[in-house]
Amino acid sequence: MIDSGWQTQSEFLSIQMTSEQKELKVLAAVIERSGLYLVCRRPEHKRHGGLWEFPGGKLEEGESLKDAAVRELEEELGLKAVSIGETYLEVKDGLSPFLVCFTPVEAVGDPVLTEHSALSWVRLIDLPGLPLAPCDRKFAEYLSASQEHS
Repeated sequence: MIDSGWQTQSEFLSIQMTSEQKELKVLAAVIERSGLYLVCRRPEHKRHGGLWEFPGGKLEEGESLKDAAVRELEEELGLKAVSIGETYLEVKDGLSPFLVCFTPVEAVGDPVLTEHSALSWVRLIDLPGLPLAPCDRKFAEYLSASQEHS
């Protein structure tokens, strides 16, 4: 048997498929009000189910981050996005095709659960204590570090 360096055939196929996938942008809306950040718990049946995340979703074909913020926040939380800033950080989601764009969004209204299983307004210092989705954890660490240096 030839040693290809791959642990298993499924590992090889997973990496091979990943390299052929088109990158898909995902908006993660960073909504902050009075020092509190809005985070939502993902439904159990979805990828990273039960973990907390900044709300948002995949961009549709030809959609901008602003368009996605308007659509996703209305659909998922009943919020109206009124402005969007420059993306803070983009994080690749493991071997998936997703590139998560953590972007500040000003939104009005009171969030209503329609897709997530829970929501919370959390202080920056308390974010690391939540079971966050992997990309959201990286962003929380980035945000904490940037606040320490300002």
